[in-house]
Amino acid sequence: MEIGTLKIQTDFQPDIDAIESISAVPTILAVVCKVTGMGYAAIARVTDDRWVCLAAKDEIGFGVGPGHELKIDETIYNDAGRARREIVVDEVAEEADYCDHRAPGMYGVQSYVSMPIFLKDGGFYGTLCAIDSKPAKLGNPTVVGMFRMFADLIGAQLDTAKRVVHGRDSFLDARQTADLREQFLAVLGHDLRNPVAAVAAGIQLLGRAELDERTRSVVELMQKSVDRISVLIEDIMDLARGRMGSGIALERSTRELEPGLRHVIDELRATHPGRTIEAEFDLCRPMSLDPYLIARALSNLLGNALTHGAADAPVFVRASTTNGFELSVTNSGPDIPPASMERLFAPFTRGETTSDKKGLGLGLYIVSEIARAHGGSIEASSKGGRTCFTFRIPVADSSTSAAHRNVVPE
Repeated sequence: MEIGTLKIQTDFQPDIDAIESISAVPTILAVVCKVTGMGYAAIARVTDDRWVCLAAKDEIGFGVGPGHELKIDETIYNDAGRARREIVVDEVAEEADYCDHRAPGMYGVQSYVSMPIFLKDGGFYGTLCAIDSKPAKLGNPTVVGMFRMFADLIGAQLDTAKRVVHGRDSFLDARQTADLREQFLAVLGHDLRNPVAAVAAGIQLLGRAELDERTRSVVELMQKSVDRISVLIEDIMDLARGRMGSGIALERSTRELEPGLRHVIDELRATHPGRTIEAEFDLCRPMSLDPYLIARALSNLLGNALTHGAADAPVFVRASTTNGFELSVTNSGPDIPPASMERLFAPFTRGETTSDKKGLGLGLYIVSEIARAHGGSIEASSKGGRTCFTFRIPVADSSTSAAHRNVVPE
C-alpha cells in the first residue's frame, strides 16, 4: 500500500506540534488499530482544499506520516464538506457510494473510518481516520462510539492547549507592557526634575523683584503650578520605585512630627477656604520615622478627604504616638462602594465623586507605599456616612534602619 515519497508540508507545523503535545495521541491511534484490526490510523488537518497528516500509526507501510499531504480530491472525501460527516465503510466493493471512487482504487483501500474533529466553538478541525486493504467490521456502536469519543477528546485537548498558549502570550504581553511602563515612569520622573527645578528657580527670582499686582498674581499662579508638578513628579517616582521593587527609601529622624503635620493642614486650609479641618495631636513620644514622608502621607489623605468628603462637614485629623505612630483622617460623605474599596490603594485609582481636583490617582497608593516602607499599614473603613483612613506604624518597626532618601527641595 506504499504510495511513494511525499513532501513534508512545513506550513502545518504548528498543527503537528499541537497534536504532538497531546500525550494521549499515540495511545489513541494504537487502540484504534487494535480494536478495529486496521493497519493505519491517523489524525489529519482538513481545510477546504487540503488534507495533511498530523500524526499516524502505520503498520501496513502506507507511507503517510506527519506533514505529508494528500490531494483533497484524491481522498475519499472529494471535498471538505464530506469530511465534516462520519464515514464508516466496512468494504468499499459493497458500498454504492464508494465502489467507483478513485481514492480506494489508488491506494488499495477496502475499509475506511473517518470521524470529524470539532473544536469547542463548533469550528471544523480535521479527522480521526483509519484504513486497511482488507474489509473490516466497523459499522457497530462500539467502534463508532470509540471513534466519536476519541475525536471529541482530541478536540477538547486542542482547545485546552490553545487556551494555555493564549493565556501565556497574554501574560507575557501584559508583563512586557508593565515592564515598559515602569521604565517609562522612572525615566519620565528623572527627566522632568531638572527643567522643573530650573523653572522653580526662575520663579523664585521673579518673586524677589519689584512687581506690579497683576504680574505678582501671575508669578504666584506659576509657583502653585510648579508646586503641583513637583508633587506629581514625586508621585511618579515613588510609583516607579514601588512597582520596580526597590520601594520608597527613608530618611529616618526622631525630630518632632507635629510642625510638619500642622504645616500640611495650614496649606490645605489655605487652598480649601470655607472647609473646616479639626486637628488633635498627641505626639509626645519620639519615634524614628521619616518626617517628610509622614507629612506627605497626611497631605495625600487630607487632600483625598477634602476632595471626596461632604463640603459642609468638617474633616478630622488625629495623630498619636501613644502606642506606635497612628494617624487617622475622617470625613463625612457617601460611603465608598465595596467594589471601589477592593482597589482603593491600587495605583491610578480615583474615587467616583466628581471634582475639579485633577491627579493621577496615585495619592492613596503612595500612602500605602510610605506605610510599607516604615513596616506599617494603612486601612480604610466607610460606613454610615463616615469614611476613615488609619495609618499605623508599630513601635517594634519604627526604629529599623533604612537607606537615606534625598529630598528635592520644594
